[in-house]
Amino acid sequence: MKKSLLLSTLSASLLVSASANAACVSADLLLVNGHIYTGLATTATASRLAVKEGKILSLDDKTAYCPDTKQIDLQGAYVYPGFTDAHAHLKGVGYRELTLNLQEINSLKEVMDKVRAYAETTKPGDWIVGRGWIEKVWPEGRFPTRHDLDQIAKDRPIVLTRADGHALVANSYALTLAGITENTPAPDGGAISKDDTGALTGMLVDHAMELIYKHVPSPSRADDKKALTTALARNVSVGWTQTQNAGGSFSDIALLKELRAEGRLKHRLYYAMDSGPEAAKLLEQGVEVDPDHWLDVRGIKLYADGALGSRGAALIDKYHDANSRGLLLTTREAALPVMISALRKGVQIETHAIGDRANRLVLDWYQEALTAVPETERAIKDPRWRIEHAQNIQRDDQIRFKELGIIPSMQPSHAIGDLHFAPNRLGPARLANAYPWANMIRLGLKVPAGSDAPVEIGDPRIEFYAAVARKDLSGYSAKGWHPEQRVSRLDALKMLTLWPAYAAFQEEVRGTIEVGKLADVTILSKDIMTIPETEIMSADVVLTIVGGEVVYRKE
Repeated sequence: MKKSLLLSTLSASLLVSASANAACVSADLLLVNGHIYTGLATTATASRLAVKEGKILSLDDKTAYCPDTKQIDLQGAYVYPGFTDAHAHLKGVGYRELTLNLQEINSLKEVMDKVRAYAETTKPGDWIVGRGWIEKVWPEGRFPTRHDLDQIAKDRPIVLTRADGHALVANSYALTLAGITENTPAPDGGAISKDDTGALTGMLVDHAMELIYKHVPSPSRADDKKALTTALARNVSVGWTQTQNAGGSFSDIALLKELRAEGRLKHRLYYAMDSGPEAAKLLEQGVEVDPDHWLDVRGIKLYADGALGSRGAALIDKYHDANSRGLLLTTREAALPVMISALRKGVQIETHAIGDRANRLVLDWYQEALTAVPETERAIKDPRWRIEHAQNIQRDDQIRFKELGIIPSMQPSHAIGDLHFAPNRLGPARLANAYPWANMIRLGLKVPAGSDAPVEIGDPRIEFYAAVARKDLSGYSAKGWHPEQRVSRLDALKMLTLWPAYAAFQEEVRGTIEVGKLADVTILSKDIMTIPETEIMSADVVLTIVGGEVVYRKE
């Protein structure tokens, strides 16, 4: 493929048929010389695509388009329905790019070196805040501690959040600033870690993190807007055309509306509001469904438990490597009134549930709410409620997803990251119920795939690769990792396109390449439907197009 794409105005000789006076058809954009996957078949079925007013006008026709139609010669590139990240945290992605990013670091020593170097760029007294560390492949084989951070700075606060966002480690200065001692009681749904002598390790899990976070200086509105802008630009550069944001605020929505008015909303957004005051406001004022499908606000994000790596996921039986069953972050009494109100207001509920106990409880609560509000009393007959992550699910509960019509919103990259510690957390027996994508698809469920960025990298190629390979990026797969849960390439494509559209009530307007649907496409340099799985990550993003507009072009 040539280094650059040809963008030109079509000449009349290319467009006009045998009759020089033949009438032409108006279009805004024509993609030619590509291999186009509609998302409905395992083969590319078209080579050119026309766009008008943000929608797909035609596929592989022989129409004579007018001379002012813009043309992009794809030079053999591969066109897919626009990829959708079905679960991410947009602002978090932006702040990851703008602050101390500790992802993809392979040892505790390297993490400390990076924190030390970053600290030297800040002013005395500044908080040193970072995120993204995960100990899964560290040779040290342990979590960081306050003592590690004290070696970097004893006179200023340091707070480093684990990649999953469900645990942090703080230095002694930060703990003292927050008034946390060995005698501080852990809040409900949280844990304050101590060593064998009863001394603080510096690790705080789930709700206990708020003891520190409430002391961290809050970002300004301008900071938040910059983070959102940074995240949007970064997302389209890796091929995302929509992000489904798993928990946000109305202040963020106001910023995103500003960006749209300024012409800087690079891709589409589907938002769920955080539980608490934001959820209450949505239930009071009602959902916001954008007729142009750029920014929908129609969901509420709840949390049932924590994360597996920090042993906060709620399990039916104890952890294989700890005397704990994890943490529950909400209760039936708190969740059920929100769910019942949501059914009556047409608000979608999505609940974070990772452990098998959390998934079972959420299914119980969903079933109780759905029973309490019959279809005749619901604003939407089919509410399409979701469970986010759905990582460890007992077999009978997998069937309940289908019976209740619950969407399992899953992140393939979690399985290829967690394989380095999940066998220790769960033990071999429970691995049979872990990350069961193929099981859920065989049951007839639609499984939208997200990345959970900034927890994971947030790259659709990684999610596609993880779904079809079930190995980490080096090709490693743990013993007993159940390769039968891999999915076909067509299903993996649906996980990134059609099924997220369904999960957002948008399958009639996006998710496949069909005439009349929104012109959202992701264009790659290689055919991820056929190339060896080891080459998937080498498929470059050539173009990202949203609503017929090029929002990213590889230089």
